[in-house]
Amino acid sequence: MPVPEHTGVIPRSLLRENAYRSIRDAIVDGTLAPGERLNDAELAQWLGVSRTPVREALTRLEEAGLVHTKPGRYTMVSPIDARAARAAQTVTAAMHELAVREAVPQFSSVEIAAMRAANERFAEALERDDVNAAIASDDEFHGVAVIASANPALRAVLEQFTPVLRRMERLRFSSWRGRDSVALHDRIITLCETGDAEAAATAARDNWLSLDEAFDLDPAPGSAD
Repeated sequence: MPVPEHTGVIPRSLLRENAYRSIRDAIVDGTLAPGERLNDAELAQWLGVSRTPVREALTRLEEAGLVHTKPGRYTMVSPIDARAARAAQTVTAAMHELAVREAVPQFSSVEIAAMRAANERFAEALERDDVNAAIASDDEFHGVAVIASANPALRAVLEQFTPVLRRMERLRFSSWRGRDSVALHDRIITLCETGDAEAAATAARDNWLSLDEAFDLDPAPGSAD
């Protein structure tokens, strides 16, 4: 299994969480490809940690649907599964709808400006065909409402289900269809700025449901022996 060349990237104080996030991000961005076999010793060497936090991370990633394990045989990166992504999409759309509904009454010009700036970076990243930057800017855009909602339960649900969707979003943001999201974001900003929490919440939900288009780009699922 090829792993990134950099080693020792995790601070000792956050071994478990950072091991999880590092492996998760490598799966989402395609560094660890669908169907790729995972070796906990190699992952531990890459991250500069013992095998224990790596094994714990792989267990969490299996619960999130990003890793598949056949006991005694292999652990692999789960193939991109449109059915699982659709299930995650429904939950994620509902959580972002709730986040915006709860956040808009708390918004000031600061939050509106943050959303607008994130969407500008998002549009610029799409123009450069920089998918990683587009994903990061999209996270920042939607994160404004999630943070402002101050709802830890909502954030926990998104933490579990968003990574599965991010693999589908990479397909969308790699195609011309991703440009549609810029206009969808602009509509959300306008509605938030006018204080229309219900309409803004509906627009946020529709934004995530528009990811349906990416399912048409879903590659054939991988397989393992």
